[in-house]
Amino acid sequence: MIKLTPILLAILYAIVSYRFSAWRTAKELDARSTELADADLKALTDRMAAALELPRIRVNIYEIDPVNGLAAPDGRIFITRGFYNRYRSGEVTGEEMASVIAHEMGHVALGHSRRRMIDFSGQNALRTALAMVLGRFIPGVGVWIAGMLTTLLAARLSRSDEYEADAYAAALLTKAGMGIESQISLFEKLEGLTQQNGGTAPAWLLSHPKTDERISALRALEAKWISQR
Repeated sequence: MIKLTPILLAILYAIVSYRFSAWRTAKELDARSTELADADLKALTDRMAAALELPRIRVNIYEIDPVNGLAAPDGRIFITRGFYNRYRSGEVTGEEMASVIAHEMGHVALGHSRRRMIDFSGQNALRTALAMVLGRFIPGVGVWIAGMLTTLLAARLSRSDEYEADAYAAALLTKAGMGIESQISLFEKLEGLTQQNGGTAPAWLLSHPKTDERISALRALEAKWISQR
């Protein structure tokens, strides 16, 4: 029979780790970020704010070089300096930057950060339980298998969040009169911008869906909306 104490301790450890990580992330972001001041991008975010009946959408610049967007656990939206520099150089359009902001807003609106805490706690407990069970039958290797299975589960959940945030952004951009083309064009550029070769790994090993699958999902969503008009 599986003893519950190690599992409960694993859940407690996961919650404490998440809280500490969120606190440390907030401190890092406070120290290395400023509010974005760009009139052209503000005009686009104001259109999204109007669609949501909000007074404004605050976006922050995180002073790091990698190309990325971030939804912080406290609900703030960030784009990295590296991403903003690509926009300033003309490699990324204003509408494409707006699609990134809309995507990160989706993560916030859909509660993905809070859900990650619950998922992480459950995965930690599952990893502990699997390690205990498999360790009895496959000594030594059982712990490794338990870790691999929970990692795959985490990746699957992360991909689900990305699809949901994509759909939220598509709806918001469409309501704001920008449509989904900026999302799609950015996806087509993203591998080159981030200098990743994500296509070499099986999709189920990636924490983000493959680019062509994300584009297909957006096209299907667009077709559904058109058919419902």
